[in-house]
Amino acid sequence: MSGVADILSRPADEFVNDPTIEQLWTIKAIEAMKIHYNLLCSVPPNQLRLTKKDDLIYKRFREEFPDIKVDKIDEDLMKSDQGKAKWRPFCEEFKDEVADYNFASLLRIDANNDYDNENTIIAPRIQFLAIEIARNREGCNDQLYNCNCKRVNESASQKVTESDEQKCD
Repeated sequence: MSGVADILSRPADEFVNDPTIEQLWTIKAIEAMKIHYNLLCSVPPNQLRLTKKDDLIYKRFREEFPDIKVDKIDEDLMKSDQGKAKWRPFCEEFKDEVADYNFASLLRIDANNDYDNENTIIAPRIQFLAIEIARNREGCNDQLYNCNCKRVNESASQKVTESDEQKCD
């Protein structure tokens, strides 16, 4: 994976619509998505730290975007010309603060749902981090975590019951 990062960190003007580069970006984004989802399902969101700069990212995000609802993202607020104009300076502020701040990341639109085709958009990494850090701190990721805990506990209970039944045979 570090080879992919090395290639993707080279200047953009070296690549001219190279499908291999698009595939590498996709691979890296999917790998990051899997890691993020596993973290969301195994660590209480209010205890989860995504970077060493979480406090700064959250503070600046809420200063710059105090009214954005992070439970369900309004894609137009991010992707419209007006939205991009507002987000661009915020993103660039973290250019030297957050590694790979502009790498493509997969962001869930609705915090209560998993990653899937209808619930996922592509966003720069710093935008993804700002929204996910806010979701963690504001309780928006709690439902996903709690549902996963319930599934894990039910699965564990089922295994214990099956194990007890086998002992009786």
